[in-house]
Amino acid sequence: MTLAPELAADTHTGTGLPVPFAVAGTGVHLPPTVVTNHDLSRTLDTTDEWIVARTGIRERRRLAPELATSDMCLAAARAALRAAALGPAQLDAVIVATYTYDQPLPSTSLIVKDALGAVRAMAMDVTQAACASGVHAILLAAHLLQNPSIGNVLVLAADCASRVTRPGDRTTGVFFGDAAAAAVLTRTDTPGAGLLSYDLGSQLSYQVQIPAGGSRLPTSADTLATGGHHLAMDGRAVWEAATTRLPRSITLAARRAGLEPADIDHYFLHQANINILDHTLRTLGVPAERAPITLDKLGNTGAAGMFTALHDAVTHGRLQPGDTYVMSAIGAGFHWGTLCLRHSRTDVSGR
Repeated sequence: MTLAPELAADTHTGTGLPVPFAVAGTGVHLPPTVVTNHDLSRTLDTTDEWIVARTGIRERRRLAPELATSDMCLAAARAALRAAALGPAQLDAVIVATYTYDQPLPSTSLIVKDALGAVRAMAMDVTQAACASGVHAILLAAHLLQNPSIGNVLVLAADCASRVTRPGDRTTGVFFGDAAAAAVLTRTDTPGAGLLSYDLGSQLSYQVQIPAGGSRLPTSADTLATGGHHLAMDGRAVWEAATTRLPRSITLAARRAGLEPADIDHYFLHQANINILDHTLRTLGVPAERAPITLDKLGNTGAAGMFTALHDAVTHGRLQPGDTYVMSAIGAGFHWGTLCLRHSRTDVSGR
């Protein structure tokens, strides 16, 4: 792929980190309620054929009304900790990436930390980069693990978009699903494992936004009446940003690691739209089988999407020690980013 000269104008590309780490365990929580395209067609002006052709999505999950994002996080966290053979008290940090936090205060990561019993862990929230928040969270965790006093970090990515989509809005109503996913990162003694390089970029845009509820437009009777607390999205703008930014970001990160996109073994990408994923892989010249797809059964699960793809590869034994992999996403703002990593076995160094 040839990069335009202006490519790096709004990106920051960096090298890897010296202290190696590994993904010791992953977990996913999916609410039991399934909403199919046929279900949506009863209340929205759409059809199963229209949704599949434009998104690749066939069904998605919906969180029960009495539950919140932290409940999904807890279930995913417990599964990931079991897989990593770690207890909550062994965690040094809990990072939650979400734009659908339980409430403005207190923080969702603190709610999760307390419920888990992660008594000595730092609690951190990564918000407002929407679907790209998971990239930011992993990069933050990777840097924390460079500190000799930190050995285990739990990263959670969860979104409950059903709480912020406008009823009857076909544009947003067909895309989004609710889910949470988790990854436990732990120090390892394997040289060369962990973060090889990264690329982060951003460019201000209001084409995907929730306009009300902040200091500029506080909650009022008017904002409630006009639906200002619902997600508004320009689908064409998202397509143009994603199909431009993701291939470029991946290429920059891979080259900073001394690789080409075709050299990367696995791609764990933001599960937004099958056409965006197909376009990105074709642009990069990467076979589709290197990028697991979960959006067909889960929809766009926001920050959780690329973690559900990672979990799919881990649970099916496809991610092996020494493999290289990319995690890449774009979210409202726009924020986008790519991490290039090398997988390792786990050992006692982070325990």
